[in-house]
Amino acid sequence: MIVRRLAMAAALGLAACAPLSSPPPPPAATPTPVASLVPVTYAALPGWSEDSHARVLPALRRSCQRLSQLPAAQAIGRDGGVAGDWLAPCGALRSLAEADDGEARAFFETWFTPFRMLANGQAEGLFTGYYEAELHGARRGDRRYRVPIYARPDGLPPDSGDAAGRAPYFTRAEIEAGALKGAAKELLWVDDPVDAHILHIQGSGRILMDDGTVVRVGFSASNGHPFVGLGRILQTHGKLQPGDTTMQAVRAWLKSHPAEAPALMAENPRYVFFRLITGDGPVGASGVALTAGRSLAVDPRFVAYGTPLWLDAKDPDGQPLRRLMVAQDTGAAIKGPVRGDVFWGSGEPAMEIAGRMKSRGGYYLLLPRNRTIPVAATAAAGD
Repeated sequence: MIVRRLAMAAALGLAACAPLSSPPPPPAATPTPVASLVPVTYAALPGWSEDSHARVLPALRRSCQRLSQLPAAQAIGRDGGVAGDWLAPCGALRSLAEADDGEARAFFETWFTPFRMLANGQAEGLFTGYYEAELHGARRGDRRYRVPIYARPDGLPPDSGDAAGRAPYFTRAEIEAGALKGAAKELLWVDDPVDAHILHIQGSGRILMDDGTVVRVGFSASNGHPFVGLGRILQTHGKLQPGDTTMQAVRAWLKSHPAEAPALMAENPRYVFFRLITGDGPVGASGVALTAGRSLAVDPRFVAYGTPLWLDAKDPDGQPLRRLMVAQDTGAAIKGPVRGDVFWGSGEPAMEIAGRMKSRGGYYLLLPRNRTIPVAATAAAGD
């Protein structure tokens, strides 16, 4: 994923107007919220009987394959028990083959117990969307393909760039001014600087090459600097009004103002380096290929990768979005126990949906009925 990808919703941000010479400060750190789980019944899951449950099985199979490779005693997050606890449900999943929705629903009800996730006692949080960007590129730079997509530099510390206390690396402005020129780390070149920046936000993309081939790239590392969203930057400078910072609006404004766009985009100091992806993709932070409409980016401090969950939110058109998902990714903007980013797929159709999604909602974790580590529930079942 889109490994450690930045959520599209991070493009949103509020700030007062300021002159171009005054970049917005990074968002202030907030205290870590307290997460708790409340056991419930399947009857308490809004719309549970109405989903096409079988559609989530390909995503869960990928996560089960990953879980089966872990040592049996390895903890699965804070509430998911240990890897050995997942062997029975994952084994039962293999016997489903091409299950219909009724069989799939019975599988979950047999092997998993639902728990409502709370953050500081609140069940509601923010849900946004993201997608796999699609760009046009070439293996050599020229007048058209002038924007490099860099691999991880040799001088970048072993850490991926997100840990506190690591030595500062070049900022986006310094890199785009040529700090890495001549380092021979260009994976390929693309033709649009705005789309390249969005690729950095999304963390993965499909590059349609000038020779007719398609190359997929995914997150490798970042420069370690804080992320400042494009929407927040444009709003700070009075380029966009509050409520008009969807990715579509941000992208359209930047592309229609090519003289101003480079300096404004450089105010986001964070820079992402990529690697080539072979096989299925895009690949999420959990190490498995994502499934459109069924993979969710979460905060792994609170939700373990591979956990199935029931999402209760709204789509970009305000309609109920209630379906089974699997936690398979994360992002720099995905913070907190009740926070999610829905992966909508690849290309422009997916961007149209993902770029508009911003809704309140909640989710319910589906955890193996038999777990080695007790779940810290806060209320009786059915509350």
